[in-house]
Formats: sequence, C-alpha cells, structure tokens
Amino acid sequence: MKSLDRRTFLRGAGLSLGLPLLDAMNSDTSVFAAAPQSAPNRMAFIFFPNGAIMDAWKPTDGGDAYVLPRTLKEIEAYRSDFNVITGLAQDMGRAHGDGAGDHARCASTYLTGAHPYKTSGSDIKVGVSVDQAASQQIGHRTRLSSLELGLRQGRNAGGCDSGYSCAYSNNVSWKTESVPMAKEINPRLAFERIFGTGEKVDQERQKRDFYRKSVLDLVRQDAEALARQLGKTDRLKLDEYFQSVRELELRVQRADELSKIERPELELPQNVPSSFEEHMHLMYDIMALAFQTDSTRIATFMLGNAGSNRSYKMVGVNEGHHQLSHHRNDDALMEKIRKIDGYLAKGFAYFLKTLKSMPEGEGNLLDNSMIVYGSGLSDGNRHSHHDLPIVLAGKAGGTIQTGNHIVLENETPLNNLFLSMLDRMDAGVKSIGDSSGRLTQIDA
Repeated sequence: MKSLDRRTFLRGAGLSLGLPLLDAMNSDTSVFAAAPQSAPNRMAFIFFPNGAIMDAWKPTDGGDAYVLPRTLKEIEAYRSDFNVITGLAQDMGRAHGDGAGDHARCASTYLTGAHPYKTSGSDIKVGVSVDQAASQQIGHRTRLSSLELGLRQGRNAGGCDSGYSCAYSNNVSWKTESVPMAKEINPRLAFERIFGTGEKVDQERQKRDFYRKSVLDLVRQDAEALARQLGKTDRLKLDEYFQSVRELELRVQRADELSKIERPELELPQNVPSSFEEHMHLMYDIMALAFQTDSTRIATFMLGNAGSNRSYKMVGVNEGHHQLSHHRNDDALMEKIRKIDGYLAKGFAYFLKTLKSMPEGEGNLLDNSMIVYGSGLSDGNRHSHHDLPIVLAGKAGGTIQTGNHIVLENETPLNNLFLSMLDRMDAGVKSIGDSSGRLTQIDA
C-alpha cells in the first residue's frame, strides 16, 4: 500500500480536491505500520446576534450532572461532546465612555477582546481576532489559511449602530485592527473557494461551464489512479467521501433552483437559498467539508449580523429579532426569542451531527475540533456583555474534557478560552485582546 502525504490533492481542469484522512497517510510505508499520524485540530467560531434568553440557556448546576435548560435541549444528543461555559465576559464590548452602540461592539469584540474606535468613517480600528491570530501562525499549513462564512453580507461603509461603522456590526473576523475579513454568503462561491486552485482557469474549463459540472468529473482520472494504489479500507473511505461531495453539489444546485422558483420577484445573489434553514445547513456542510479535507483548520460563521432584525416565521415569530430583544422583561416577547434561540441551537446540532458522522483516525472529526457557539451579548434587553452564552464543542484531539457545565468566576475574559484554544492549534500566541491567562478548567 502506497504511503500518501496528508495534504494529497486530486487535480484536474484548473481545480484541486482535498482528501479526508486515509490510513495510507502514514510516515511508515509498511503495511504493518502501527497507526496513522494524528489528525490536526480545527477550530470554528459561530456567532448568533442579539444575545439569548438566559433562563432557557444557563444551567442551574455545575459539573457533569447538570440539567440542560430548554434552549440547549436541542443539542442534548451531543451532551458528551461539549461543555457549557458560564461566567465569561467581553469587557471591551461595554461603552467605556462611548455611549450607545452595544450591538456593533458585541460583534467586533466577540473574537478580538478589543474596544472598537467609535467612527462611521473609514478610520475603523478594533483588534486582531482569534481566528486570524491562528491564521497568521499556522495558516500556511493548509491551502486556505481560514474560511469566513455568513448568511447576510451587510455593508462595511457608513454607520449602522449609534455612530459605529457598519464594518463593526457585519464582521467578527479581523485580519488586522483595521481590516475585517469579508465573509462569503453564497454557498456555491464558498464551495468553489475551497476546491479552486486560485489560478486563472483555462479555455477548456470556461467552455465546459464549471458550475454545471461535478468537481468529481474534473478529477476523475486522478482519482482512479489513486484508488488503484489504496487498500480496501481506504477505497471505501474514498467512495464515501466522493458521495458526500456529490450530494453537497446537488444540494447547492437544488438550492439555486428553488431560489429562482419560489421568489422570482427578488433579485437574489445567484445560488443563495431562499430558505434560511437550507442556507444555514449548506454553510455548515461546507465548513465541515473544508475541515474534513484539511483545506483549512480555521473558520468563522455569522448566523446573523449584529442587531439583525430577521423574522423567523418558520417557528411562528413574525416580528424582527432585534426588535424583540428589547423585550422589557415581557414574557410573551421573551418566549418568542426563546423559540428563535432554540431554532438556531437546533441548527448547531445539525453541524455537530455532521462533524461526528465523519470518521477520522480512531474517532471522528468532532473529536479533533473545537467549536465555539455563542454571542457577544447575554441579555439583549440590557445589552449585557457578561455571563455570555457560550458552548465549546469537541475534544481537540483528547485534550479537552467534555460533558460539563463549567462555572467560572464572573468577568473571566472570553479571550482566556481563546488563548487556550490557540495553544491546542500550536499557534504560539502569548496573549490576545484582554486575555489574562489560560482557561485550565477545560483541560482533560
């Protein structure tokens, strides 16, 4: 059996296709090799806007015997794979003399732990986000240094929240203190970004219309040559992987067709689904596929821009999310947000299921990941930046003990968690934002 490099790609017609971890990706070419090389850790940061109704989010007991509250019941099937962490704060999301604008601050500080400079002009300034701190150190190890996804684009120019630039509300990933990383909201373009070479396509590819051709057709010759060199187990893995790629391609195509049929009166960007759930699931699948192929090990995903006023009619909520977040403790309005919170958590459960269904090494992809799901606000009515709703899923290659509600001292910097994650990514970062140390409570 041939020994393969971990970063082996199938190539053809101007693009390359990454591969999942195969048994043949061993430094030892012997068929008696003891074990495949260890899988790399990945990390993703998922942001939802407007905080949460904390009585349905925060468990009352700590430890491993805690009772999952209503919102987190949606991810109960994966209880042994995640920790609920309470007591975390992003102090730099508070006004600090700048007045209103908590929604813009909650997004811009979520992954930076830095206070944004209040401006609606081009002189924006906040800080480097945790994903980009990792990207700067280890991004060269994969074809894409990082992947930024979202469901709504939003503009970066002009003001969006009480004198704050729209760039603060519409981005959580910051390459430098003044340069946000643009997120991709089109599933097809995100898919092409993962598998494209970045080189100018040739005339033959232009004629064939790439978007109507399966990437598997374009790399078929290389794939067949590789399969002849693999053992039975690896060939089965390869077949399963190709099937998942093709299924995702077909879903992207179907989503495009549905957007044209269901809402032809709107000028939607090509291939952005009209269904929120379909759009969300596609982006989760694309992120999982990027991790599975080791195309990148770092990702961010915004389920909504800060202050999003999207309605969720699919769960009976016709009012806008941001509008409802100013509920003034009216339980009827809070109940509607609980429905939104639960719906988004159910979407997160879909992502966890996807990662856990992807075998890797002796476990699965979720075992080798760190997925933060949360918001830069807790109580949206009070614009609270402390005791944030945070779930950390994945075991990071066995270095994180999961299955617990970890109760931290109030005002523990969220960036302490991020610093501990950076350590597991081998990023060599000594501090980030307002971090004050490592979060040892997650250690296995």
